[in-house]
Amino acid sequence: MSSIPFLPFTRPTIDEETIADVAAVLRSGWITTGPRAAAFESALSAYCGGRPVRAFSSGTATLETALRLAGVGPGDEVVTTPLTWVATANVILAVGARPVFVDVEAATRNIDLARVAGAVTPRTRAIIPVDLAGLPVDRDALYRVARDRGLRVVEDAAQSLGSAWAGRPIGSSFGEGRDFVSFSFHANKNLTTGEGGALVLPDDVDPVLCERLRLQGVQRFPDGGMDVAVAGGKANLTDIAATIGLGQLKRLGEFTARRRALARRYFDRFALPDGQALLARGLALPPADQEHGNWHMFQVLLPPGTNRGSVIADMKERGIGVGVHYPALHLFTLYRGLGWKEGDFPVAEDIGRRILTLPLFPAMADGDPDRVATALAAVLA
Repeated sequence: MSSIPFLPFTRPTIDEETIADVAAVLRSGWITTGPRAAAFESALSAYCGGRPVRAFSSGTATLETALRLAGVGPGDEVVTTPLTWVATANVILAVGARPVFVDVEAATRNIDLARVAGAVTPRTRAIIPVDLAGLPVDRDALYRVARDRGLRVVEDAAQSLGSAWAGRPIGSSFGEGRDFVSFSFHANKNLTTGEGGALVLPDDVDPVLCERLRLQGVQRFPDGGMDVAVAGGKANLTDIAATIGLGQLKRLGEFTARRRALARRYFDRFALPDGQALLARGLALPPADQEHGNWHMFQVLLPPGTNRGSVIADMKERGIGVGVHYPALHLFTLYRGLGWKEGDFPVAEDIGRRILTLPLFPAMADGDPDRVATALAAVLA
C-alpha cells in the first residue's frame, strides 16, 4: 500500500462556517423540516430563475414524485437511458409504468435523441434524459423531440447542478414551463446535503400537491383538523440537511470552476507521451466540454479487453480510489426479467464494461491529476 495519503474518487467540501451553522440548528431544538428547509428552497428557486422548487430527502424521491405529478402510472411507458444509476429506471417501475431504453451516443454517453422517436408507442407518456457526469443532454434537441411526440420531460439532472445550456443554468426552464427537473444532493454530488434532492416544478403543477405527495398526503386546516386525499410518501428534507445545502450553494460557482480546472489538468496530462500511448492502446477520455458541463465526474474508458477489477485493485494499492458509474442497467437481473438482454444497446454496454471514474473533487491538489494519470499508465502497462 502506498505511503502517500489515500486519494478517494470523491470527497465533499464542507467549510467551518457550514459546520457552525449546523451546530446552531442542532442547538435550536428544531431539526426536522422548518425555516432552514424553506430558505434552501427559496435559494434554489432563485438559482433556477424563480421557478418553484421543493426539497426532498433524496433525488430518487424527486423522480418518483415528478412521474406521479405528470400522471404517469400503470400501463404507461417512459423512455430513458440504460447508462445511469438504477434509480432512474426503478422509479418508473415504482409508479407501475414500464421503462423503455434507448441506446446512448458514443461521443456524449447521453441518450441518443435521434433514436427516441423509434422507441415511442401510443403508451409512451414521458422521457427521462440523464446528464451523465454532469454533461447536459442537448436541451434544444430534447424539447423538439418532446414536443413532436407529445411527451412530458423529467430531467434527471442529479449530476448536473452547476452545468448550463445556451448560457442558462440547468434548472432553468427549457421546455416552455412543462418540464420537471430533478436534482440529487447525495454525498458524492457537486452540492451535497448528505442525502437529499430537489424538484423544480413546471407551471401546470400545483406546488401544494407536490408537498402533499412529499409528506404523507396530509392537508392541514386552520382549526387544527386535517385530511388526506392522496397517498403521499415520507420524503421531506430536514433543516440539518438544508443548512448544509445552503452553505454548499454559496460556493457552487467556486466548486464548478475548480472542477473544470482539474479536468483541464487531466486533459493536459493525457496529452503527454505516456498518456498518448494509452490513447493509442484504446483508452478513451470523456467529452472535452468546458462550456456546458460541471465535471461531476472524470470518466475514462479502459482499453477493450482490460480486466477492470484488476485495475481497480491495483489503483487502490497505489493509494487511489476509482469508481464505476455505471454498468448498463438493462443487464441487471430485474431488467433482464422484463425482457431486456445483452446486445440490445451495444454502445451503452461497451461503455458500461469499460468505464472508470477517476478522482475529481474541489479539494484535490493541482498535482493530483498527474499522480492519477501516472498511476493509471503504470497499471495499464
